[in-house]
Amino acid sequence: MSPGANFALVTSVALGASRRAGVMTGLGLALASMTWALLAVAGLGVVLRNLPWLHQALQWAGALYLVYLGMRMLEGARRPVKTAVLDKPVSPLVAMRRGYLVSMTNPKAVAFYGSILALLIPGNAPHWVYEVTVVLAALISAAWYCGVALLLSHAAVRQRFLRGKTVIEAVVGVSLLVLGSRMLVGY
Repeated sequence: MSPGANFALVTSVALGASRRAGVMTGLGLALASMTWALLAVAGLGVVLRNLPWLHQALQWAGALYLVYLGMRMLEGARRPVKTAVLDKPVSPLVAMRRGYLVSMTNPKAVAFYGSILALLIPGNAPHWVYEVTVVLAALISAAWYCGVALLLSHAAVRQRFLRGKTVIEAVVGVSLLVLGSRMLVGY
């Protein structure tokens, strides 16, 4: 689970909004992992290999969304702490939806679930193997991202964040912009 768009999102929400919003973002990411796993066991790898335009469209949508999130982070970095962090709560539903959308348009998720996972599970595996795969994908993702959210929303960690908010949000914003831009140009 290397740092990427999903990690950057749950980190920024847990630090900048609230513990609840961070956990809901983590649950949105887990729901997306479950969706990707369902798609993988249903034959996503075959579909993406046969419809390269769909794979490309997913990558572009993900790249544009990352650029959008990066710009929003940079805007928030310039705002004073009181306005950007404390007065702008993120509703649980919005946090979950953001997590879901980021992961569903994340090329790393497409690559993992569409190729690696789809290839690792034999087509003639018993039905329970598919079910366990989907459940495990959701549980592992939920444990990781919700754990990150719980840790980073802890009062001591949050205080450190508030002291370095501008720099942290600017770095995360630039990182998301660079990642999204690189994806748009095909790197």
